[in-house]
Amino acid sequence: MSTILLKGGRIIDPSQSIDKVTNLFIENNKISSITDEEPSSHIVIDASGKVVCPGFIDMHVHLREPGREDKEDLKHGVQAAVWGAFTTICTMANTDQPIDNEASVSFIKYKAKSLNLAKVEPICAVTKGLNGEELTNFYLTSQAGAVAFSDDGKSIMDSNLMLKALQYSRLVDKRIISHAEDSNLTRDGIVNEGEISLLTGLKGIPSVAEEIIVIRDILLAGYAKSKLHIAHVTTSGSVDLIKWGKKKGIDVTCEVTPHHLILTDEQLTTYDARFKVNPPLRAKKDAESLIQAINDGVIDVIASDHAPHTIDEKEDEIHLAPFGIVGLETVFGLLNKYLVEPKKVALNKIIQLLTSNPAKVLNMDDRGSLKPGSTADVVVLDTEAKWIVDTSKFKSKCRVSPYSNFDMKGRVVTVIIDGGLKMNMLATKVNKDAIIEEIHLNDWS
Repeated sequence: MSTILLKGGRIIDPSQSIDKVTNLFIENNKISSITDEEPSSHIVIDASGKVVCPGFIDMHVHLREPGREDKEDLKHGVQAAVWGAFTTICTMANTDQPIDNEASVSFIKYKAKSLNLAKVEPICAVTKGLNGEELTNFYLTSQAGAVAFSDDGKSIMDSNLMLKALQYSRLVDKRIISHAEDSNLTRDGIVNEGEISLLTGLKGIPSVAEEIIVIRDILLAGYAKSKLHIAHVTTSGSVDLIKWGKKKGIDVTCEVTPHHLILTDEQLTTYDARFKVNPPLRAKKDAESLIQAINDGVIDVIASDHAPHTIDEKEDEIHLAPFGIVGLETVFGLLNKYLVEPKKVALNKIIQLLTSNPAKVLNMDDRGSLKPGSTADVVVLDTEAKWIVDTSKFKSKCRVSPYSNFDMKGRVVTVIIDGGLKMNMLATKVNKDAIIEEIHLNDWS
C-alpha cells in the first residue's frame, strides 16, 4: 500500500480547529499525521499555495437510480461527486423504484462500492413507496446501511405518522430528514409567493408552507426526544424557528443549498425552468437571512440537493418542467466566488459545513476530519482557479444548469478516497515501488 505526502499546503480541518501551512501524511489508508517533517513517501504531491481539507460530504443528492438512469445513474453521479470535491454523497430515496427496503439499500451500497470512487450512502424512505401511510422497517434498512430516513420530495402530512417515525428512529439512532412543505398550501405552485409571482402571473408557493412543517416537526422531535434534520431551508421564518428549537435543547439540525444562498426568485422573471426548484428560490431578504444564519451557527450543513433531469424536461414550458437543479460539480466554485471572496462567509466556515458538520449529523465518526486514524478522504482545493461553467464538460449525465456560463473561482485539484489517489492535477513525485491507481477525470465517460 502506497504512502502519500501532501506537502506544504494550507491545511484546514474544522474538526480540530486547524488552519496552518504544513504537511499531511497518509499511510495504510488512514491519516497518519499533520507534521512539519517530511516522512519518506511513495507519492509526494506539491500542495503549496493550495488548501488541503477533509473530503466534502453531501448529505442530499438525487442519483435517479434505480428507475430513471436516463437522468442520472450511480456511475455518473460518483464521477460528478469527485469532480466537485465530494468523497461521500448520500442518495435520497425518491427514485422511481423507491429505496424503501433492505434489498434496495444493499443494492446502492454494493454498486457504489464496485465503482470505487466517491462513497454512496443510502437514505431510506420513511414510508413504504413514499406513500405517507406505512413506515418502512427502520431496523433492517439500518442494518443494510441506511444512514438516515426521509421521504424527501414529499412532506409527511400525517402528524401521527411523523411522530411514530421520530420515535422509531431513536431505536436505530438515525435522523429523520424532513422535507418541510405543507402540500395543501403549495399545490400547483411554481415560484416563491411574492412580488415575482405577481409580476409573472405564476402561482406562488408561500413561505408559511415551509414554516408550518418546520415548527410542527421541531415540536414533534422535542416531544419524542428524537433527532430531526430539516432539509433545504429557504426562509427567514424557518431560520427563526430552528434557532428557537435549538435554544430549547431540541436535537434539530438543518441544511441550506448553494442555490438558495446565491440565487433569488428574480431569476424566474424570464420563465426559465432551469431556475425552477422545490422549495423555490426565495426573495433576496431570505437569501441574506440564510447567509447570516450560517455565520450565527444556526445552519449546520451545506448540501447540493443535486437533482438532475434531461435537457428536454428542463427546456419545457415552465408549468410542465420538473423541479430541480443539478449541483454536485458547482458547489465549491459558487460558494468560494459568491460568498468567500466578497467576505460574506469565511472559507473555514464553508469547509466546516461541508465536512465535519455533516459527518456529525450523520454519525460518520471516521469521516469529515484529518485526525490521525481517520479514513484518508482528503481533497486539495485551488481557491484561486478561475473558470466558466461549461455544462458540456459535466461528468453528471445532466447537462442543463442555471449556472451555465457563470464565472466561478475555486475548484478541486486532488482527490484521495480511502487513501487511494483518484484524481490529481498537481505536480507529483512517484517512486518506482509505489502502488498507485490514478483516475483521470477527462478520461471518464
